[in-house]
Amino acid sequence: MFLLIIGFPGYSFPPGDLVVARKSGQDTTGRPDYSQLATWAAHPDKKDLSDSIPAPLLASTLRDTSVDVFFLHPTTLVAAKDSRWNADIDDSALNARTDNTTILFQASAFNECRLFAPRYRQAHLRAYFTTDTAAARAALDLAYEDLRTAFQYYLDHYNQGRPIIIASHSQGTTHAERLLKEFFENKPLKNRLVAAYIIGMAIPGNYFSGLAPCRDSTATGCLIGWRTFKEGYEPPYVVKENGSSWVINPLTWTMSEDPAPRDLNKGGIVTRFNDLVPRVTDARIHDGILWAHRPHFRGSFLIQTKNYHIGDINLFYLNIRENVRTRILAFKTQMNTGNRSVQKGDN
Repeated sequence: MFLLIIGFPGYSFPPGDLVVARKSGQDTTGRPDYSQLATWAAHPDKKDLSDSIPAPLLASTLRDTSVDVFFLHPTTLVAAKDSRWNADIDDSALNARTDNTTILFQASAFNECRLFAPRYRQAHLRAYFTTDTAAARAALDLAYEDLRTAFQYYLDHYNQGRPIIIASHSQGTTHAERLLKEFFENKPLKNRLVAAYIIGMAIPGNYFSGLAPCRDSTATGCLIGWRTFKEGYEPPYVVKENGSSWVINPLTWTMSEDPAPRDLNKGGIVTRFNDLVPRVTDARIHDGILWAHRPHFRGSFLIQTKNYHIGDINLFYLNIRENVRTRILAFKTQMNTGNRSVQKGDN
């Protein structure tokens, strides 16, 4: 339920020291004040690590300020000795960890658009495993309330009628599903949804009534997600789901269970940020999850885990980046031909 870049051997922070996050803004109750840039891990009005572009992609990057991405980051509050149920907004060490891992290695995949990623009082990793379900629910609810507030502030002050992409991973996806249901499903704002890349958690097939999975590479107003495991491995909790989760193959952008070979993988960011690794792994859908063979990169023979959760985005980095561009083009074409109703100010 978290991102830890060093989880795959060879993952590392970028050269030099950690970029230390500045102290975040909060009100007197400890709640984040989203009028302050310090409460945003990524924001168009400041320079941050989401702006980073892997060196091989610098020449091909195309900025599009007409579309926004709202990114909900995964859990970085993971220390077993940390007794907190929720993070503090002004925890500079934790914020630096978030920025140097998920914001750099994940959010940057979406940075051809204007990118917003709020800090929030994320729930501790234990919220997903504890037997104290009441405490876990309270922690996740508090985290969601921050993200809900951030999204509403974004709509009120920054969006200005632009099309929106929702992107998330892990705990971020837990909250993104609630956000989509509250703000987009059967609401006017759905008309501005390019797509939602809600990755790393199950998308129960019966959760949404007004939003559907994206069934090809150009579909818009729909949902995209997957959870990556080693070929042949199904954890017990997945077996209990009986294949009920929606899953899209990021190499074909379909729900077909046909295997997608490594040749379709345009490149992952798996060792160092500026190293793009083509053909890093294959992918195929199986019973509501994504199976992939052991990734191919220097040192990958040391990988022991069968759960590739931390690589859900990184293993398919360039495919995601290019697909965002494809869906935006399809969305704009639909707008221009009158096949989509977009009303400025709907929220």
